[in-house]
This record gives sequence, structure tokens and C-alpha cells, in this order.
Amino acid sequence: MARRLALLAGFAAAVVAFIVIDRFDGPGPLQSDTVIYIDPGTSMGDIARKLAADGVIEDSIVFRLGVRLLRVERELKAGEYLFPATVSMRGVVDILLSGKTVMRRLTIPEGVASAEAAAVIEAAESLVDKLSAIPAEGTLLPETYNYERGDKRDALVARMQESMRDTLNELWSLRDQSIPLKTPEEALILASIVEKETGVPDERPIVASVFINRIRAGMRLQSDPTVVYGITNGTAPLGRPLTRNDLQTPSPYNTYMIDGLPPGPIANPGRESIKAVLNPATTEFLYFVASGNGGHAFAKTLDEHNSNVAKWRKLKSQTN
Repeated sequence: MARRLALLAGFAAAVVAFIVIDRFDGPGPLQSDTVIYIDPGTSMGDIARKLAADGVIEDSIVFRLGVRLLRVERELKAGEYLFPATVSMRGVVDILLSGKTVMRRLTIPEGVASAEAAAVIEAAESLVDKLSAIPAEGTLLPETYNYERGDKRDALVARMQESMRDTLNELWSLRDQSIPLKTPEEALILASIVEKETGVPDERPIVASVFINRIRAGMRLQSDPTVVYGITNGTAPLGRPLTRNDLQTPSPYNTYMIDGLPPGPIANPGRESIKAVLNPATTEFLYFVASGNGGHAFAKTLDEHNSNVAKWRKLKSQTN
């Protein structure tokens, strides 16, 4: 009798296991791809109940039995996951075991000031904690960064700063040895000026050559964006054209009045602007002004520059 009962019990267990596995491997109830967040520290039972409540699985008990049969109760990972439509319970387990969470993206545009970048980071969804401080100007490398829900804002900033340090060190080691820049920090300052002076990628090495030529000639840089930064400290756009009084107002960033470089970057330059400064085009240009077609007209002499300025003013008056 005991043996018969044991056989019956074993048969019943096998039937239950078969049913569990069949339902465990069958298509789930999810109608469309869905993102679900599992909090760190959530128990396996609570994970099962949450998945059932959100419609990812049909039966939390079957799910828990299947997980136990697989012996992976302690290996399910917290995080934000994308579950595809009709995913089976086994598929759900595979996703939770993989740790391949949903990756979010945040882009820091080239040439933004650190105050502007901080506002973008603060507004990013699913990051946690406030920034402890606005990052120092020029320390963030503009590019697109992946992050996960629950990442800390300061940790993301640290990654951006590490990317800038690595990029600057890499490009500094490949620089034209003849450029009159003594340190990577000086290169970063000039790159930030080039970044603000032109949005045309092909112009960057030429604009950089103008400033390098002026430094070699002992001329002041006379860059409008540096004057703007001296007024705004990068906290907001100036919102108006520069005036003659602005150009004559003393400031550590007024390169119409100071010799050499300003004391720090005026923005966060991208890789290509840093590269342009460290390997500028070979030119004799000392001046440039807007050309009216989105780029600039370059000149070797002041007379040629004044002619280009007159053309720009005439074109501007015709379009106003």
C-alpha cells in the first residue's frame, strides 16, 4: 500500500510538473511590449505578484513554481526591463536573469555651458538625487550617454568628466607640437571658443588657425563669445546683440581688452573642436566675420577683413 501511495504521489507530482512547465513555456497574456521596473530588494514572491498585476504573466503561483523548478530564485535581478508581447514565463525569467535593463539616453550638445548641461541632467527622467553642484565649465564631454533608471546624477556627471579627461589627454598626445599652447587646459579653453564661434564642422580647423595665428602674432583674440560669457557666466543666453559698451567693459573674459586666453573655458567643447585646436589648418588668416550663408569669410589683412565686414553689414541690412 505504501509503495502504491508513493507511486501515486510521484505520478501526481509529475502531472503537476508537466502542467506547470506547459503553462510556464506557453505564450503569456501581454498584449504589447511593456516596460516594468523591479525595485532592488524585491522578493521573488513580490516579483511574481507584480508581474501578474501588470499583466506580464497570467499566474503568479505557476511562475513561482517554475522559478523554483529552475532553481534560480536568488538570481533574478532588479531593474527596468522591456518585456515583449506574449512573452512566456520562461522568457520573463530569462530576461530577469540577463540583467539587460532598459537603457535610457541623454545628450549633451556641443558648446553648451555647464549651467545649461546641469539643467538637462536635472530634467532627465529616472535619474535620482539632485546634482551636488554645477560642474566646472569645460569639464563635460558633449555626446550621448546611456544610463539606467535609478542611476545617480552625480555619477553620470562623473562619467562625462572622465570622458572629457580621456579625450583631452588622447588628443593632446597627438597634437601638432608647433602650436603655441602649453597645456591641455589651454587647449580646452581655446577649443571652447572655437566651439562657440562656428557651428560649421569643416570650419573648425580654419577658425582654430585664426586664433593660433593671432596668438603667435601677439594679437588679442577679440572673440565675441568670450565677451558674452563674461556678462552671463554661461547661465543663460545674452538675448541681445553685443554693444560697443560691452566690448569696452573690463572683464577677465573680454578678449578685446585682455592679452592671450581668458582664465577658463566658456563652454563644453566637443571632440572635433578640441581636435581642431590641437591640429589646426595651415593658413595665414588673422580675421573672420560672418559670410551670410551660415559660415564665415576669412581674411589675411585688416583691409580685406574690413571689406568682408562691409559686405556682411550690407547683406544684413538688406534682410532686415
